[in-house]
Amino acid sequence: MARLSASWFTTTILTLSLSPAPVVLAQQQQQQPEATWSQEDMGRIVKQVRSKLGSLTNFGVFDWITFGVHGKTLVLNGYASRPILKDDAGNAVKHIEGIQKVENEIQVLPLSTFDDRIRAQVYNRIYTQPALSKYNANQGSLARAMGPGGSSFGMMGGGITNNPPIGYHAIHIIVNNGRVTLYGVVLNQSDADIAYIQANGTPAVFGVQNDLVVEGAAPGKPPR
Repeated sequence: MARLSASWFTTTILTLSLSPAPVVLAQQQQQQPEATWSQEDMGRIVKQVRSKLGSLTNFGVFDWITFGVHGKTLVLNGYASRPILKDDAGNAVKHIEGIQKVENEIQVLPLSTFDDRIRAQVYNRIYTQPALSKYNANQGSLARAMGPGGSSFGMMGGGITNNPPIGYHAIHIIVNNGRVTLYGVVLNQSDADIAYIQANGTPAVFGVQNDLVVEGAAPGKPPR
């Protein structure tokens, strides 16, 4: 059975989009491109940003972070299940040499007992599937998904959201007001389909968006 390393995961989940934006210089009354990093600096900065974000101890299976650049501005996007992650992500990258500004557009998800229960249920349904256990270093477990003590009481007071499963997870579960989006990279389309079916079959889920990417697939190709 193919297995995934933490380094593979860290490199894959933190995606980069390059979108240089023009600015208007009033004194010249014409568009000029923003200053950008050299190719060497770009490679260094991307590597450092990935390392900083990937090493955040509170970045877990219920969060998703991407980043891009506009000129010499780093733009953070994605979702944080806890407010502290948004702040920590911004602080982690703002002192990297060459970055002039950080625009932190990570969306903090609402604190909700309803969403918390869905996170636990979807996590359990996905990561206890034999075909998908390889995407979790801990192999998934009902007790870990349910929180401390392995009981529903662990979901009270923030539950699994405040005490998420530890270790790397290649399939990330974003829950926002009962709607689920799956992010990450899987080895084949069958695994993406299984994850979607399990999430979509979870009681009380209003809808599921499957944004899982199959490794090696053409960019922009949506899952079936």
